[in-house]
Amino acid sequence: MKRLLIVLLLFSKGIIAQSHYSTDTSYTVKSTYAKLIKKYPFIKIAEGNKAINDTHIKNIVYCQDKNRALHLDAFFNKNKKRNPGVILIHGGGWRSGNKDQMQVLAQEITSKGYSCFAIEYRLSLEAKYPQGIYDVKNAIKFIKDNAKKFNVDPNKIAVLGCSSGGQMAALIGTTNEDLAFEDLQHKSKSSSKVQAIIDVDGILAFKHPESEEGQMAAFWLSGTYDENPENWKQASALNHANKNTPPTLFINSSFDRFHAGRDDMIAVLNQNKIYNEVKTIQNSPHSFWFFKPWLDETVVYTTQFLDRVFE
Repeated sequence: MKRLLIVLLLFSKGIIAQSHYSTDTSYTVKSTYAKLIKKYPFIKIAEGNKAINDTHIKNIVYCQDKNRALHLDAFFNKNKKRNPGVILIHGGGWRSGNKDQMQVLAQEITSKGYSCFAIEYRLSLEAKYPQGIYDVKNAIKFIKDNAKKFNVDPNKIAVLGCSSGGQMAALIGTTNEDLAFEDLQHKSKSSSKVQAIIDVDGILAFKHPESEEGQMAAFWLSGTYDENPENWKQASALNHANKNTPPTLFINSSFDRFHAGRDDMIAVLNQNKIYNEVKTIQNSPHSFWFFKPWLDETVVYTTQFLDRVFE
């Protein structure tokens, strides 16, 4: 174990000089709490319960070039081998948020017998679509390349995202092994294929009768729908769902706009006999996963689904 920690610390310290880039820090757990507390006075910011045997290693470099290093945080049980892995993608409208916001959820899922990875990816102020998708897929390849170090089974990988991260998770899962969504300059012996999708309040279609996407989406997608319809269509997981889509869990708030296109995607999954579930957390706001009591419900739904898919 000591040797493993040394190797991974070397990964995390392999950071080279980075160019400056703009960041949007408007989407935080505290700012979201401040907006919600009046309507939901019973909520509490969730805290993780790290199990005694669980390891947490922050800021491992999974991809870098001369100008930029990208990092992930790894959570895994040091006494278990070949656990299923869960990739966690934070939300924030493709513009804000950071991987630290997934730490509590990652700790909770890890304590149930999984290896979890919270991923940093380039946001829209730094890089437009599809660069963030490339980043997460490169992170999946890195994790598989180092599967033994992380006690993860490379053939049992789920991708989980919240809000805009849920949209990304669904797109990543529905484009398994589609070269149009791969960074062909990134060399790896592994694929970015995943075996399960967990979409937590993320849309499935940008242009849809149920969708209300506007400026945030347009900024990430390099134009409005009228200006760049191809990106709006290509970035919609619904347009890629087919017989090869992996089992999918949808966890949703009480706001319908955050699952635009979901029911149409379920119809595709059912037509192809692909296992899927929908769990709606009643009377909950968007960003419910940050708070008690809803975090507990989110973890239960997630781990029950994963236990079934990876039994």
